[in-house]
Amino acid sequence: MVVSDAFASGDKKVLRPKMALDKSFFDKADATLAHADNLLATKYRGDFGGRQPIHTCYVPADKLTATTPAQWGATALQTMEEHTPTAKALATAVGADIAGVEEIFDRIKDKIKTEPIEDLRIDFEDGYGRRGDSEEEKDLKSALNIFNDLKTAFIGIRMKALEAVTRERGLKTLDQFTAGIISNGKYPENCVITLPKVTFPEQVDVMVSALEVIEKAHGLNVGTIRFEIQIETTQAIMDENGCVTAAQYIDRAKGRLSAFHYGTYDYSAAAGISSAYQSLDHPAADYAKNVLQVATAGTTVRISDGSTNILPVGSTAQVHAAMHNHYRLVRRSLERGIYQGWDLHGSQLPTRIAANWIFYRDGLAVASLRLRNYLSSATSGTMDEPATALTLARYFLRGLDCGAIESSEIEKLTKLDEAGLRDIVFKKGVI
Repeated sequence: MVVSDAFASGDKKVLRPKMALDKSFFDKADATLAHADNLLATKYRGDFGGRQPIHTCYVPADKLTATTPAQWGATALQTMEEHTPTAKALATAVGADIAGVEEIFDRIKDKIKTEPIEDLRIDFEDGYGRRGDSEEEKDLKSALNIFNDLKTAFIGIRMKALEAVTRERGLKTLDQFTAGIISNGKYPENCVITLPKVTFPEQVDVMVSALEVIEKAHGLNVGTIRFEIQIETTQAIMDENGCVTAAQYIDRAKGRLSAFHYGTYDYSAAAGISSAYQSLDHPAADYAKNVLQVATAGTTVRISDGSTNILPVGSTAQVHAAMHNHYRLVRRSLERGIYQGWDLHGSQLPTRIAANWIFYRDGLAVASLRLRNYLSSATSGTMDEPATALTLARYFLRGLDCGAIESSEIEKLTKLDEAGLRDIVFKKGVI
């Protein structure tokens, strides 16, 4: 029984319950939870709030030119002109509401003209092949010569895997690429290295060690060079002990890991799926991506979906069928909380952009009402939590970053500007 103290309050005696928990208990609680507190403050500090590209476009190194982004844009516009020349034609092809497409049709073409590629990856892996040291180094030199002319929001290379057969060549290209970039100026913040076919955590250890040596050699701050991992093997999802391997990659990367990219066809093959059924929406693909979502939730590591190799080329009927498929898959990923994917050809740009923009614009009115109600503590039919406010703020920022939503619309609908939304993401403005 807890004994209560009595104290006088005017003419009354009020019982004050005696606390059972004293300072020593609080100190023990702090000591017990110190590791958990540190994880929440470091590993699980949440999305960093910066822009995430809607896609990554892989271009084999030997095919890269200074005009590659413009060429992709020209291909996209030609595809639209020939096969979806009107908003109605595009809406019919992808299976979207005509009114929604009409609202953005001309703006899609403007986006393609000004920023056809958001994230460009110069490929030295599967899309490039094994060509011998001299040829790869020649193509790397050519890429470095035009690197500063490639004005994309994000850029980098996909090196060869750290498997035994390609390990040395992959590390040499990594070393030569970073040296070349630094010789042209400082290492750019928007540059990311893609490490493919990671199977075991020790490969991540080697990658981190290599980057540490490279940074020291060039006088860069520790952690300057970041990388993303392609999930292309089943061992990257579950190790021999039944543990989630990808979760181990995050810790082993020592803060350098920016994203996991799902590799549609290599992973499907590794899982034993017949080629005719390898796709982004196969149950095996969903399982792998669900595991990645759980592993990365609350961290700064993001997820990118993979690609579809069914391209919008050929007759109008073939183009429309491929557009419908691509639009459906992109929209499906967005609805499942995966906001980035791969594109393999310029003809995929119209449906990539359309799917993203319609996704963000479809929910604009409802999302803005919920955010306004939350921030003003208004009574409504939806009871939202602080975590939902963060999600709503990120929703608007993602839409703004990709061009689906304009800043003036956000201010009108939410009564917040971009800075206010980012304050919520950084947990500065959440009530």
